Parts: sequence; structure tokens; C-alpha cells
Amino acid sequence: MAIWNLGSINADMIYALPHMPQPGETLAADGLEQFLGGKGANMSVAAARAGSHVCHLGAIGPEGAWAVTRMLEYGVDTRHIARLDVPTGHAIIAVDPSGENQIILFPGANRQITEEQVGAALSSASAGDILVMQNETNMQAEAARMGRDLGLKVAYAAAPFDAEAVQAVLPYLDYLFLNEVEAEQLQQATGKTADALGVADVIVTLGSKGARHYDTKAGTMQEVAAHKVTPVDTTGAGDTFTGYVLASLDRGLPMAQALAQANRAAALMVTRKGTADVIPDLKEVQDATF
Repeated sequence: MAIWNLGSINADMIYALPHMPQPGETLAADGLEQFLGGKGANMSVAAARAGSHVCHLGAIGPEGAWAVTRMLEYGVDTRHIARLDVPTGHAIIAVDPSGENQIILFPGANRQITEEQVGAALSSASAGDILVMQNETNMQAEAARMGRDLGLKVAYAAAPFDAEAVQAVLPYLDYLFLNEVEAEQLQQATGKTADALGVADVIVTLGSKGARHYDTKAGTMQEVAAHKVTPVDTTGAGDTFTGYVLASLDRGLPMAQALAQANRAAALMVTRKGTADVIPDLKEVQDATF
């Protein structure tokens, strides 16, 4: 089958800082690196490296051709990425010595995707394919509705979190990915716990504690413990996890195995500095020892 990803494409500019800045504080960075990023691009690369055929739906500006070239090199189908006159999205990422990060995001072309573009791309999808989205583009609710009408499995990673954006796509979802904070925020907004949202499979990531899966049809909950590693940079770990879960499901693995494999991929990811460019491939994940 295939994974269709309506997702952002960003230039990630990562600044190494001695500590996170306080309000009004000016800090000199110890270093600067630029990587391919955006939650969408990260997930596309992760799913492609995990063995799936991934078609990316997105947009770049005049200076963004390098990002498309790099995604293509990593195995992503880039035919449905529009070239626009709006600047390519970018993120300014501050990382402290412990690996924690703060991010300033400029959406740019990611918020200029048209309904015609999405419809034209999904007209090539097949029933049973997976459509995934995040909250760094426009057209999420429209794409989710199209996906459901076409018989696709619809997934949503609720980040950056916005309660209204999540609730707009909830009626169409088969899979919902949240971190622990987002799950709490969504419960405050809806009055419903993660297992009462009407979504068949809800996956809540717990950082260094692992992940939790709610199978709402069966009424069961499963927890997966995280692997113990020394983090270098946590940026992109959640995107890697989501991409690997969906790719594993796309390749026919049961949810328990998909979660276990994604957990290994995320553990490897936090030991590396960078985003899409350093996401581990399937062989690395399978060969890793923790």
C-alpha cells in the first residue's frame, strides 16, 4: 500500500546554546547547523526509511528546491509538492546541553496548500492506503474528509497542538497520535479522556517513559517502555516514532510490533543531532542494541 502525507517542509536551523534563554536574555550560540525538517518531512522520511512507499503532499518556496531533492534522495515520492512564490517554511531551534529544545516556527508555503492540490494527489490513492497529517499545514480537515470518503485510513499527529484543529479532524480519524501534554490539553478542551474520543487507535507518547496505546474498539490499553539511552537532541523523535508506527502498520505488522519498532527508532533518533537527515533506517533500527 502507500502512505500519503499532507505535511510541512521546513529548513531547520539548529542553534546550540549553553542554556535556554530567559525572557529578555541575549545568548551567543555555540554553533549553527541547518537540516531538512518540518514535522511533515520528518514523518515522510521516517516512514520511507521504515520501508513504506510515501507520497508527500506539501509546498515549498523559490529557495526550497534543495529540500525536495533531499527528500527524494531519502526515498520519498515528491511529485505532489507544489512550488510557490511564498517563502519555504523554516524553524529556529534552540538546543541546550541536555538535549532539550525550544522552537520558533515560520509556516511560509506550508500554509498555502490548495484543495485542488490535495484532491489531485489523493485521486491516485487506493482504498486502504494511509493518509497522515500534522498541524503545520492548512487543509487538514478537508484532506481528512477526502481521505475518509476515499476509503483511506486517516491518521493525525496533534502537533503543534491546537484544540480546535484536532477537533475538526476527529470525526474522520482512525489513528490519533498525542504526547502526554497534548492528551491532557485535549481532555481539558473536550471533557473526554484519550480512550473516549471516538478514534479507534489512540497512541500517547510519554517521552522517556515510552508510549501508551488505547484500542478503543477492544477497550484495552497497552504500555511500551522506552529504551534507556543518553539523549543528545530530542528534536524529531516524536515524528520518527509516528512515521515508523504508520510504516509498520502499512507493511502489515500488528500494532504491538509497530509500537515496539517505533520505540527503537525513536530511541536511536534522540542520540543524534538533527532532524530528517539523521532519522535511522530500518536496518539500523533492527540491528540496534540497547
